[in-house]
Amino acid sequence: MASWTNLPLQQTIQRDDASKLNTIVVGAGLGGLGAAIAILLGGHDVTVLEAASEIGEVGAGIQVLPNSARVLASWGVLDSLEPFATKPSRCNFIGWQGNHLSQMNYHAYAAASGAPFWDFYRMNLHKCLLDRAVELGAKVVTHARVTSLHISESADSSIATVSTADGREFSADLVVGADGINSKLREEFLGREDPPTPTGDLAYRLLLDVDRMRQDPDLREFIQEPQVNYWVGPGKHAVNYVLRGTAATSDLYSEEQGLLFNMVLLVPDDLPAGANTLEGNIEEMRAHFADWDPRIPKLLSLCDSVLKWRLMIRPGLEPTWSHPSGAFTMLGDAVHATLPYLASGAGMALEDAGVLGLCLGRIKHRDDKKKALQVYEACRRERTEEVVRRGTYNQWIYHLEDGKEQQERDQLFKKFEETDKEWLAGKNPTLPVSQETGDDPFPWRYHGVARWLLTYDMWKDVEAKWALT
Repeated sequence: MASWTNLPLQQTIQRDDASKLNTIVVGAGLGGLGAAIAILLGGHDVTVLEAASEIGEVGAGIQVLPNSARVLASWGVLDSLEPFATKPSRCNFIGWQGNHLSQMNYHAYAAASGAPFWDFYRMNLHKCLLDRAVELGAKVVTHARVTSLHISESADSSIATVSTADGREFSADLVVGADGINSKLREEFLGREDPPTPTGDLAYRLLLDVDRMRQDPDLREFIQEPQVNYWVGPGKHAVNYVLRGTAATSDLYSEEQGLLFNMVLLVPDDLPAGANTLEGNIEEMRAHFADWDPRIPKLLSLCDSVLKWRLMIRPGLEPTWSHPSGAFTMLGDAVHATLPYLASGAGMALEDAGVLGLCLGRIKHRDDKKKALQVYEACRRERTEEVVRRGTYNQWIYHLEDGKEQQERDQLFKKFEETDKEWLAGKNPTLPVSQETGDDPFPWRYHGVARWLLTYDMWKDVEAKWALT
């Protein structure tokens, strides 16, 4: 059994045909599968269309913060997820030369916020969501690359139809575009090309062999007690943490403990135009960090291959995410892709899915879907746009050149660490809810964005905004 047993659990709503929606979710990533689960729990039918030939997920590690853990718990997947979760004890910020800057007690914040900090091998999280969606009744169709969207309206109904590259058509009361940062449905909705915005950064993503790390006393500490580590320095930064793998990860899998070591390096973008993902040059990657904390070159010496990914964002979409007929909406990276520097991109997609499901769960007639989408967007727009802004702010503050601004930042790291200790030392500290963002450069702490990021309650948000709409 999962240890976080006090988190809310949704039950499937039973409804008649007059209020049941036939729904299509385009995209079987984390957000798309989350949407399928949430909408099915709302009592509706769901078909998921996926362009790839197999359902799977790309990428290595993913951090799940308490706000998104609360959503996952409500979908009934905690028990299936927990065996795959790493539960880091803390998060550390480290200067590029290896000097300690600050730390955050994740276990204490988990207790104060009522939900855990978890790290996952992305494939494991994805597989658990897929299994839950299918268990609830989702129909999953692969080889279905959506190329067009058409909406037809009559006096008493509206229908959305999507066409696929092989000529098939699928129609539904509601189509949800969860097709990622390069969303085709977004462009169909807008009636024009709308590429995402480059940020000037790219990411090297790699998995390292923990057995080889155990042989080095300087690296062994990284896997003895799972923690999240951020090194920040001029123009770039690095992140690493332990993951629980699966036997399918072959030579990267440690049979002893089932561990992987995830590392992401964030550096200036040098990819050629039009190339968003390429095989990385290992020596070029190592050169970026050759004079950093000696532990980083040691870690990178264990890398045999790496991919590099251009990092792009979508700051927002005006004036709306949804068609006025109520037959189409979007979620996740298709609407508000962010830099991964707040560890919240996937979390926002999961929240989107959860809120959309709650809104659709409230409808009494098919035509109520218009109000449901209005409330959904009212709940999600401001919050997700703020996450994008904060991710971009973190790009600046993590990558400061050595000098006065960097020294002032590092002083704030230390100042707010002491303030944090005092707050956590209180009797039964509880993280309050506030929309205030403080001056702490360590973003997830009390005086950063914790009070509005980690405390999000989608049930209360939907309840309040439904009453106002």
